[in-house]
Amino acid sequence: MATLTVWKFGSATGAQDAVRTLEALTSQELITVHDAATVSWPEGKKKPSTRQVNDLRTSGALGGAFWGMLFGLIFFVPLLGAAIGAAAGALSGALSDAGIDDGFINRVRDELTEGTSALFLLSSDAVIDRVREAFAGQDLELIRTNLSREEEDALRAAFAEE
Repeated sequence: MATLTVWKFGSATGAQDAVRTLEALTSQELITVHDAATVSWPEGKKKPSTRQVNDLRTSGALGGAFWGMLFGLIFFVPLLGAAIGAAAGALSGALSDAGIDDGFINRVRDELTEGTSALFLLSSDAVIDRVREAFAGQDLELIRTNLSREEEDALRAAFAEE
């Protein structure tokens, strides 16, 4: 079963630093990364920048469509008009069916602010003690949602790129 996690860092560069740590863990077969993306919100910027992490993933399970929609819901919906907001509500319902509910989206939205960054990660087979050890001493907070096999399959089916 895959787990979708969001790791918040206390600096705008923390998520990118975490990618390097995950690269090492992946090469040691201590975690399997199915897909990942980062968000960085430097001080003084009006909005965050996002990036899909292509060098970590084994198969690109979710693809850019998923990350684009998720980041749109988290960061941009409050800025959109009612008609677009209604469409986003329908998309949010689709995510909820796949195990990502409004509470998860709202928590991430509230916690990712200017001067922070985050790593969004779909992974499995983590050797938890070794992963925890690799991230020891870093300024991070883990926000996590577990996906069942059915929820993982629903995400893959809905957002896999052709």
